[in-house]
Amino acid sequence: MTDRRFLFAGLGNPGREYQLTRHNIGFLFIDHMAGCHGWQVDSLKMQGLCCQGRAWGAQIFFLKPQTYMNRSGECVRSFLDYFKIPCDHLLVLHDDIDLAAGRVKLVARGGAGGHNGIRSIIQHLGTQDFSRMKIGIGRPHAGSEELAPPVDQFVLSRLTGDEQTLFDQRKSLACEAGELFVRQGIQVCMNQINGR
Repeated sequence: MTDRRFLFAGLGNPGREYQLTRHNIGFLFIDHMAGCHGWQVDSLKMQGLCCQGRAWGAQIFFLKPQTYMNRSGECVRSFLDYFKIPCDHLLVLHDDIDLAAGRVKLVARGGAGGHNGIRSIIQHLGTQDFSRMKIGIGRPHAGSEELAPPVDQFVLSRLTGDEQTLFDQRKSLACEAGELFVRQGIQVCMNQINGR
């Protein structure tokens, strides 16, 4: 029997200046999921920080591409090819401005929706048929006396204290979703996680 292998790829930008920004929420959630198993995503391979081990009855890889967001597909494709992981065993975690802050939504496939990291992965894989965990960061809002910041400025801004607390409360849902994805597939994962 062949070993079942799964890749969880969290999207973000490398470098201290991007830590705790909204666009790096995929990195934050991947770190948490790895931490649930006592692992650290700190081994550099194929332009990404990664770790691997046995969990949920399978061989699990956690990955944070270090190529910058708009080239994420290079790293993800390298991992899938090298470790012979099929696309239906890939789950990409990323920020989504169209979802309310803190909302977690699983989808089985789809377009890029304006997300450069997802666009890059679609280009490099040549398919939209891979699962995603969308983590809502909300849209920028205007204050009483000012215009809302541009989207690119908003996603690259640091999380507020309230946002950090909110995302900390939602991270456990990511671990639950990861186990469901591996053990029962994306459809069961979507049915049990979405809307919570």
